[in-house]
Amino acid sequence: MRILLVASAFNSLTQRIHTELRDRGHRVGVELALGDDLLRARVAQFEPDLILAPMLTTAIPEDIWSEHTVLIVHPGPKGDRGPSSLDWAIGEGAAEWGVTVLQAVAEMDAGPIWASEPFAVGPHGKSQLYRNEVSDAAVRAVLLAVERFADGRFTPEPLDYDRPDVRGRLRPYHSQQYRRIDWSADDTATVLRKLRAADSQPGVLDELFGREFFVHGGHNEDRLRGYPGTIVATRDGAICRATIDGAVWLPQLRPRRTPGGPVTFKRPAADALGPDLLAGVPEVGVTPFEAASRDTWSELRYREHGEVGYLEFAFAGGAMSTGQCRRLLAAYRQACERPVDVLVLGPDRDFFSNGIHLNVIEAADDPAEESWHNINAMNDLVEAILTTTDKLVIAAVAGNAAAGGVMLALAADEVWCRESAVLNPHYRLMGLHGSEYWTYTLPRRVGAEQADRLTRETMPVGARAAGRLGLVDRVVSGGPVEFWGRVRGEAEALAAAPELADRLVAKKQRRAADEAAKPLAAYRDYELAQMRQNFYGEHEPYHRLRRNFVHKVRPQATPTHLLA
Repeated sequence: MRILLVASAFNSLTQRIHTELRDRGHRVGVELALGDDLLRARVAQFEPDLILAPMLTTAIPEDIWSEHTVLIVHPGPKGDRGPSSLDWAIGEGAAEWGVTVLQAVAEMDAGPIWASEPFAVGPHGKSQLYRNEVSDAAVRAVLLAVERFADGRFTPEPLDYDRPDVRGRLRPYHSQQYRRIDWSADDTATVLRKLRAADSQPGVLDELFGREFFVHGGHNEDRLRGYPGTIVATRDGAICRATIDGAVWLPQLRPRRTPGGPVTFKRPAADALGPDLLAGVPEVGVTPFEAASRDTWSELRYREHGEVGYLEFAFAGGAMSTGQCRRLLAAYRQACERPVDVLVLGPDRDFFSNGIHLNVIEAADDPAEESWHNINAMNDLVEAILTTTDKLVIAAVAGNAAAGGVMLALAADEVWCRESAVLNPHYRLMGLHGSEYWTYTLPRRVGAEQADRLTRETMPVGARAAGRLGLVDRVVSGGPVEFWGRVRGEAEALAAAPELADRLVAKKQRRAADEAAKPLAAYRDYELAQMRQNFYGEHEPYHRLRRNFVHKVRPQATPTHLLA
């Protein structure tokens, strides 16, 4: 079928549904909701059999939904209505929620129901839940609805609040009045629930040192304590704030925009506050090994099961600043010193990596110079993985990856990818040539022709398609828990296999042969020469594109690479 996706942004869920539908042979177009007339023109040009809205914050014009079947993906169970469904679910501690695919009608979220799928709500932030459980349920519901539409015999179910399975209701916008934290009265569980319900947008409006900030993210702290509301520690850019019965870590802050002032954006909390305000607040570090056995915030954790080491990393939004890259490199080198033959790299359940940290770069006094430091720190990390010849290194891609984050995974010997992950192995949308040794790792996996296509077309690649291309080695089904269960079982089987010693010998020989044919330094020098021009050259688009991305500037029309 010809299916047109209409979305307010080409976000993670829209990309996921795009890859799933294309994988099943549908002709899929994309139109961003940037104006009714633009949408009408696109519908007339594309002539869709079905219009699908995976993520939409505005209404579809009546003349479109009255002439075409338009299905809306709503992140709530049957009967749920309103713009803050997940916020209410998390804020009220729901154990189960759902995704419903319903037909567009005049009244928002009130159309007949084509499919509905439940999912469990765990102790995670809204954005993590959205990219995992919500995304998986949405794909199941969308594929069922598309199948029913194609069959032509299904009659959608009218919304009827008298039905026992219709548990939702109309809810108002989850404004800051519901999110406000009272540090003198709210216990840690309440604080965390409010923070999780607002992550990553809009954040919780709060006051620190007489200034207003939106707080993004929240994690429990098991040991540190202090007077409620005070900042008791910092760690790797995050701040720890005491509650009445414990403390929570706050990784990111965004200053509240003043009337007429510039648009603000998320930054590491300690950077947003600055050293003067945090004078006297201790930096309380934790090693990756210690963090693995504690209930505290850490971007890095290291644990061992049998003959396998697991280095977990989790960076907000998948972005990796210069400092984060260097800390991960130090942890990697420490892991390489451990007496294990197999080393698994990857986060517990969310983004693998999205490459350099554009927000930190945007906030730097010299963004070009910080970009240069950041890409070199990424390269140092990738080079360390590529030159590890005494261990089998596995990249466990539990969530989405893009740009340099994909190339970070490709540095490993094997890439194991959860079936719901979406990969964007390209840089051009940010005006960059790219580095991280991609001119070495990408062609050796998929061939020169496919490498050129992937970087030139700049479209997302689903996990199954990535497996067929050779971009990843294994595609693992199930949610994050099932994924890691499979990863641990298969990694430990590899570590115990008698042929592992021969594989490591062959790996060392292959690296030596590749180095003799063309040194890694040559790839790095070539890539960095292009990147230096991107960062420092006149009339380069990178700085404008980065600024637009960080400040969330809406395009005037749907980008041409999305037009099918």
